[in-house]
Parts: sequence; C-alpha cells; structure tokens
Amino acid sequence: MRAVWKGAVTFGLVNVPVKLYSATEDHDVSLHQVHAADGGRIRYQRVCEIDGEVVAYQDIDKAYDDGERTVVITDEDLKALPAERSREIEVVEFVPTEQIDPIMYDKSYYLEPDSASSKAYVLLRETLESTDRTAIVRMALRQKSSLAALRVHGDVLMVQTLRWADEVRAADFKNLGDDVKITDKELALSKQLVESLVADFDPTEFVDEYQQELRTLIAAKLEQGDALDTAATFGGAAEETGGEVIDLMEALRRSIAAKREDTEKRAAAK
Repeated sequence: MRAVWKGAVTFGLVNVPVKLYSATEDHDVSLHQVHAADGGRIRYQRVCEIDGEVVAYQDIDKAYDDGERTVVITDEDLKALPAERSREIEVVEFVPTEQIDPIMYDKSYYLEPDSASSKAYVLLRETLESTDRTAIVRMALRQKSSLAALRVHGDVLMVQTLRWADEVRAADFKNLGDDVKITDKELALSKQLVESLVADFDPTEFVDEYQQELRTLIAAKLEQGDALDTAATFGGAAEETGGEVIDLMEALRRSIAAKREDTEKRAAAK
C-alpha cells in the first residue's frame, strides 16, 4: 500500500506520528466509452468557452460564480488556507462509540505508526479500547477539511471521515405518518422469519455477482466476439417483480417455509 498522507495525531500534549493509507479499494471492472459504429475510443477535451481553445490541465484553475460575478481560486490560494496546511489529526473530543450514527461514516483509512518507537501509538490504541470510546478528530485531507472518527480496528488505529451534520438529509416521508396496525400474529411470524435467518456476519461469504458475471461476459466476448449469444449464455434480463404484497401473513408463511426447505436441503447435502 502507498501512504496518501503523513502527519501526526495530537491529543493534549501527546503527539503520535502516523502515515495514512486507504483501507478500501474498488474492484469494479473499468469500462470506457467507444463509438458504436467503429469502436473508436471517445475522448474528452477541456475547451474554453470564450476563445474555443483546448486548455491544458496545468492551466486550469477553480472558480466560484454567484450568478453575477466570478472569482478565480488558484491552487496557491487553497494551499494558503490554515486548515489545508495542517499536518495534524487533532483530537477534539472522545465520545461513546454508539453515539455515532453509521449514516455519518464516509471513507476509511488505516493509520500506521511513523516513528522509531510505537509506544505513543499503542498507548492511544489501548486507551480507546479500555474506555470504549471513539475520538472525534479534525483533519485536512486532499485540500478538504474533514471531521472524522478515530477508532480501533483489530490492532490498528483507523480514521473514518464523517459527513457534516448538514450533509445528512432528513427522512420525511408522509406515508410513515399513517396509523398502521400490526397484529400479534403478523409480528410473531415476522420474528420467526428473522430467527430463521440469524447468523454471524462473515463478509467473505458474499461476492459481487454482477461483477463476476461482467468478467465472465468480457472473457466470453474476447473469445467469441460478436458471435456470442448473450441472451442464451446469461439468460437475458431478469423479470422485474414489484407491487405491494397484499396478503402479508401468507407472504411471511411462504418465506418461513422456503427458508426451512433451504435449510433441509443444505443439511442433506452435508
């Protein structure tokens, strides 16, 4: 892995030198656009709307337009901002972990100790573990000030950037205000269905089936070209099902029965 940031975690007078690494990566197949007629690659150019000239990337600045005036913001302007020049992950406060709503989490990064001695790093890690707290921190990453949560992941410290409060939309759905009555039987059957699906979460048991099929399609097309009958090979598009389930009790019963049958088949196979 390659470090994307280098600085220090600071809380009080304690300074913990660290390197920052992306904790996740995207494995989606990369597709690009081509001309359908001849397969030629589609390219995009940055063209100035005033003189019609193609502009090199290094000659492009950012700007803000309020509808009447435009102000240009250069890279030098951004680098001059105090927050953007900070190389610190500043601990603001320590909060109970359960108080952070998962909807706030954005991107995840690992922290590696960047010092001859990792004592300060281990001290912070063990402090968080023993107090069952998460540190709320401020940091500047990729020319952007961020609020983040610093917590323990295994034996490694991790920061997860957080959405700002005004970036989280309120869920205001009118039909949730309806007075809906749930019977004891419906609730009992629903709980029974939940119990039939209870398991310990193991993310390695789940795969991105769409990406697997896409890779299979690409391999088949590389081998057979346009002669490949996609519909016959992959079964075509699945039929969409939808609409409100009218008989909720019957749907629950069928779900439980289907789960029981699946469990019996798995047991027989073993």
